[in-house]
Amino acid sequence: MTKAKIIVNFKTYESAHSSAAENLAVAMQTVDAECEVADLIAVVSAFDLSAVVSAAPGLQVWVQHLDPIGFGSNTGWLHPETAIQRGAVGTLINHAEHKVSVEHVESLLNQLPDDFTVCACAADLDEARALSALSPDMVAVEPPELIGGDVSVTSVDPSIVSDTVEVVNSINPEVTTLCGAGVKNGMDVAKAIELGTSGVLLASGVTKAQDPESVLRDLVSCL
Repeated sequence: MTKAKIIVNFKTYESAHSSAAENLAVAMQTVDAECEVADLIAVVSAFDLSAVVSAAPGLQVWVQHLDPIGFGSNTGWLHPETAIQRGAVGTLINHAEHKVSVEHVESLLNQLPDDFTVCACAADLDEARALSALSPDMVAVEPPELIGGDVSVTSVDPSIVSDTVEVVNSINPEVTTLCGAGVKNGMDVAKAIELGTSGVLLASGVTKAQDPESVLRDLVSCL
């Protein structure tokens, strides 16, 4: 059985950085270990990567961004090999809050090993079409205007989700599709799967929760 993906982007929320990031990752690891129908994945700041990997060694941990650079004079950039050596097993790229060029994504994909997961974020169908042609592991569609909102994309604009699945599958059926923006609960996740995705990418619904572990359990409850 293919497990659904529940990918939690820690962003730079105060409730999900430094020691709070470690605590959230431990909660995710607890739920992940008990869940047979979904994989939980933490996406963390490069600053928190090593600490989170150490705190939750059984959890898949990604970084929020990487740059296609080699070793040398590259001040302020995020080197893929350093992330890998510090325990990252995947990355987001082209998130709405950190846009890059198609060339950036292509160069990064060419640099990374095959077993390192790349989830490319798309704001719309055109971007999903361009990104899926590059063969990342996943394309996550997230309408920017709904990110961080209180209503899930699966309710407000289900067609953008199903249409993205169709577009990505038509270009490269090896690329899986996710959706995000406003996802908050298990019904949102179940609807995303019903629309053809392999899971969801979310942030504030978990990172701002008073009881993140309870929210995480709810997210997988309808699968």
